[in-house]
Amino acid sequence: MQRFFDDNVEFKNIVLMVKRSEEIWAKCLQIIRDNVPKNSFRTWFEPIVPLDIQDNVLTIQVPSTFFYEFIEEQFLDLLKKTLHKVIGPDAKLEYHVVMENNSNSEKPYTVKIPAREKTQLVNRPVQMPLDLEANAIVNPFVIPGIKKVHVDPHLNPEYTFDNFVEGECNRLARSAGYAVAQNPGGTAFNPLFVYGGSGLGKTHLAQAIGIEVKKLMPEKVVLYVDANKFLTQYMEATRNNNRNDFIHFYQMIDVLIVDDVQYFAKKEGTQEVFFHIFNHLHQHGKQLVLTSDKPPVELNGMEQRLLSRFKWGLSADLQEPDFETRIKILKKKTYKDGIIIEEEILEYIASHITSNIRELEGALVSLLAQSTLNKKEITMELAKDMIDKLVKSTRREISIDYIQKVVCNYFSMSVDLLSSKTRKREIVQARQIAMFFAKSMTKASLASIGASIGGKDHATVLHACKTVNNLIETDKRFKGDLDEIEKRLKM
Repeated sequence: MQRFFDDNVEFKNIVLMVKRSEEIWAKCLQIIRDNVPKNSFRTWFEPIVPLDIQDNVLTIQVPSTFFYEFIEEQFLDLLKKTLHKVIGPDAKLEYHVVMENNSNSEKPYTVKIPAREKTQLVNRPVQMPLDLEANAIVNPFVIPGIKKVHVDPHLNPEYTFDNFVEGECNRLARSAGYAVAQNPGGTAFNPLFVYGGSGLGKTHLAQAIGIEVKKLMPEKVVLYVDANKFLTQYMEATRNNNRNDFIHFYQMIDVLIVDDVQYFAKKEGTQEVFFHIFNHLHQHGKQLVLTSDKPPVELNGMEQRLLSRFKWGLSADLQEPDFETRIKILKKKTYKDGIIIEEEILEYIASHITSNIRELEGALVSLLAQSTLNKKEITMELAKDMIDKLVKSTRREISIDYIQKVVCNYFSMSVDLLSSKTRKREIVQARQIAMFFAKSMTKASLASIGASIGGKDHATVLHACKTVNNLIETDKRFKGDLDEIEKRLKM
């Protein structure tokens, strides 16, 4: 009975201390709110949870180690003055950091910062003056020397939902994108991962989401960035010792759109920093929109923890447009340009250019140019002449993935076998043939070819090409197989 009473008293004491810490922290936040920008307050102070107050030591919980380090680095002077005012001159601060658990349990756990790493607000020297201009975060999109208050979303006004033609090939992706634009961060589609081949409208759809958000919610901070641009900015920030500013800038975005994330592959530093940015935005209900040429499961060279997060929301593919959708695209384009073209001519163009929306629109532009420059009417004869030249001069660019599919179809085997570790002769030979054609028919480097076909190195690709060339000269049956595969690749 006595033990129960003691436990009950202890529990009441804990509740009282928690309540007192909450009251003290609430007073601190009132002061901090008046001394930092709204975005900084929302990003760096709202997530903090007060836990305890004992002997003038306030214990707070922060979401990550980086979070703790950033607060210490950027807001130490402000915290010092605030706690001295609220608690007294002997005030100290202790952190509990939420860590990500690597075990099977998905629950986070906390790590107490050791006593020697406590923020000794009395004795520790001030690192940063309480000067908001001095603490301003560097915007990586702004040219040095040019001050810019707002974040330019880098959106093309032409890429709207109104200009995005819907069909069976893209209905899921478009519907999900529109839902995200209506309620960014508030749907199950976070992140929204859009994937598909080149020229199928990934960039258009991604930017349409950003444009719609800005139209409906102008106060939202929206940013579109190409993955290569992100890579360049990160390297520049690392070189200039502005890594924290770089991370903080991206963590202030409400809707972050990253195009072509496949270019993050094998970039360990970039993946690490994007992982932290992704986590921060997702935890704070911000929207992420990502595009890629492949679904997450096929992205090689990506950390598993990043790939798992890509799968959290919805992965929607953009497929090659069917005939009806291609006709809709051409009609919309001619209507927008105020030009009337016979439907028979549009059907001819749509039936001959089938795999790429960009090429489809390019063919129409070329036809209009031919008509204007040569002062000719747009006739079926002119269309046929133009399409014949266009198709011959712009043969579909052959990809490594396409080469693997053709080779495997020819030998009646699964593409997955090329990436297996088996040493069966027929599979090894198919892999060597795929590498041979990838080297001769694409602009990819030997390292890229090896990584894409079985995860091999450049030396393996060189050996494969040498082996295939030797067999061409000595084995007529092998040469016949190669000629047939080449014919199928060029169809």
